[in-house]
Amino acid sequence: MAIVRLVRHGQASAGWGTDPDPDLDDVGRLQANNVAEELHSQLRETPAEVWTSPLLRCQSTARPFVEALGIDAQIVDAVREIPSPRDISTDERIEWLRGAMEGTWSELGGEFLVYRDRLTDVMSSVSGDTVVFSHFIAINAVIGACLGDDRLVIRHLDNTSVTTIDVTGGVLTLVEGGNEAETLIR
Repeated sequence: MAIVRLVRHGQASAGWGTDPDPDLDDVGRLQANNVAEELHSQLRETPAEVWTSPLLRCQSTARPFVEALGIDAQIVDAVREIPSPRDISTDERIEWLRGAMEGTWSELGGEFLVYRDRLTDVMSSVSGDTVVFSHFIAINAVIGACLGDDRLVIRHLDNTSVTTIDVTGGVLTLVEGGNEAETLIR
């Protein structure tokens, strides 16, 4: 049995439709410090691993937590945000995402199912308690795997919310959903 805490990144300095890899803004840095304190108060021992998406906003959210532990986070590509279609420009991404969020993984199909399945396969293989710094849609994909729900958005996860899952024998079980807020996709 392993407990995985999925942490959504802090507030980004730019929107998804304007910057493919923004850092955190001042609010996001404060959120990162606060979630680090929250995690330290919840955990009885150091997690076996700390993973982060390769995207800057997740690495920056993880930084206060791992620095306090004196360890490094492992960059895991599978926990990155959903890719946007190759044939759309950066400024078209937001409209595409808004539409996709209203539907299901099956409706998106193709490369998006591959992304979701790779992510959930990696989560199913976790063998020790792990903290994962990831993204809104990625965490929702894991929640969907836990619940057998094909929707892209199941919970409107707030920045630095912590979703807890149990991984036993490769089976993902939702223990506790992260805090929700009306997320502004900008």
